[in-house]
Amino acid sequence: MAEILIVDSDRESRQHIRSIIESSHYSFLSIHESNNAHRGEMLLKQSKPTALILDASLPDKDGFEFGKLAKQMYPDLSIIMVSQLKMFEMVYDAINAGFSSYLLKPLSKDELLSAFDRVINPSIVKEMSRTMQKTSEEFVTDLKKPIESAIRFIQLNYGDQLTLKDMADLVYLSPSYFSKLFKEETGTTFVEYLSWIRVQKAKSMLRMSSIPIDVIANNTGFKNSSYFSTIFKRVEGKTPSQYRDQFYWKQKKQQIV
Repeated sequence: MAEILIVDSDRESRQHIRSIIESSHYSFLSIHESNNAHRGEMLLKQSKPTALILDASLPDKDGFEFGKLAKQMYPDLSIIMVSQLKMFEMVYDAINAGFSSYLLKPLSKDELLSAFDRVINPSIVKEMSRTMQKTSEEFVTDLKKPIESAIRFIQLNYGDQLTLKDMADLVYLSPSYFSKLFKEETGTTFVEYLSWIRVQKAKSMLRMSSIPIDVIANNTGFKNSSYFSTIFKRVEGKTPSQYRDQFYWKQKKQQIV
């Protein structure tokens, strides 16, 4: 999953960074925090973050040493070092250590987001920004065509947690009658149709982007990646990873040719 890890002993600084991220086009990133190197290392071991925002001065370990340890664990990890000290030597050390950026506190929104633009996978940002945008199309229920209305609503809101009762209430029918009518007109149940729509949307993201599967699952309405994988395989006959891999290797073959 796309994640940001902030390791900084200053609580206000961590909150400031979090607020910048959450109010930006990077709001889809999952944010984890630590106020010391020990817990930060534990979080690093649990999962590789997309980027590490690291204070140069930590209470239990030198920030540069922690950053070097993080790079040993994940050589391609992007590290943004932050500090209140404006010293050429520290900038030089950050560059030599392979860190991505060195920013001065207090961080400005423009500086941090500019650094993010350099270190976060552009394809993830572009695709997720598109995915997270809410449709501007206004939905109007047509009581003369309740099932068509329900289908249109599902197509516009497949990422939300939709239930049969929600759909029945939307078109002013009882759940039992709505379920019966839906099956008669579509040849499938409401749950099966909803799953099918979500899988179709997920297939497009898997083909066209490198968005993590956890993120795709979350944004197409599935409770978790395990359930997503189960439903996806039931519909497509293969897991999301297998589906994505077939397009990856197809593209690689075309590039070689």
